[in-house]
Amino acid sequence: MIELPGGTFQMGSDEGLGRPEDCEGPSRPVTVEAFAITDRAVTNEEFAAFVSDTDYVSDAERYGWSHVFHLFLPGAVAARAPRPDSAQWWCAVSGAYWRAPEGPGSHVNERLDHPVVHVSFRDAAAYCRWAGGRLPTEAEWEYAARGGVAAARFPWGDELTPGGDHRCNVWQGKFPDDNSADDGWQATAPADAFEPNGYGLYNTVGNVWEWCADAWRGGRVIKGGSYLCHDSYCNRYRLAARSANSEDASSGNAGFRMARDLVHGDH
Repeated sequence: MIELPGGTFQMGSDEGLGRPEDCEGPSRPVTVEAFAITDRAVTNEEFAAFVSDTDYVSDAERYGWSHVFHLFLPGAVAARAPRPDSAQWWCAVSGAYWRAPEGPGSHVNERLDHPVVHVSFRDAAAYCRWAGGRLPTEAEWEYAARGGVAAARFPWGDELTPGGDHRCNVWQGKFPDDNSADDGWQATAPADAFEPNGYGLYNTVGNVWEWCADAWRGGRVIKGGSYLCHDSYCNRYRLAARSANSEDASSGNAGFRMARDLVHGDH
């Protein structure tokens, strides 16, 4: 975990790049106390250790299904899977859960160092309690994600690919049917892929959405965007961007990282 001293930073954005309902602005000074946060999202290997120790059953397992991106499925499976009207690229796949991310027959054996996905807010909170931590607040998450860079869209500045260099795992091509994967990844990348930010945190934009503790819009805040984000539809891979999901929701592009309080004497 990375221990951060806390302080006051500019949270949110006045650029107007987000959707009005996301309420990213106005940019405002926010103060956070000292805290610690993991340098990367919790991995499949780490979540497997939690499940092995506790016999925990995730929400996706209890419900019997989770959302899988349509291009990751055989055509016949994708064709018969139920899809939400508002996001036809998501298929409700029976048997999809964190250990079988694309449903029966898939496995995380070759992805143990990738972020765990198909975890709900409740699953993430349960892991954090087991590991002696908690989910970060939205303010803590954004403070840490910025890595000391103020008023920038990304941890490295305002340009997504400076000099043509890919700094994060997001969609390239025409969403949702053509992904050139120029950044090297069609789906999740290892949790420590790409260069870390100024505080040593990896993948604070792109790769997987990350749950935060804050309640908002009838669910919980998620931050950071994912490998499916593209500015033609979802440009929420910016540091100030935000969205929300219900506490029991799970999908193949949402994970989390853990925080904890620093008690007096920690350094």
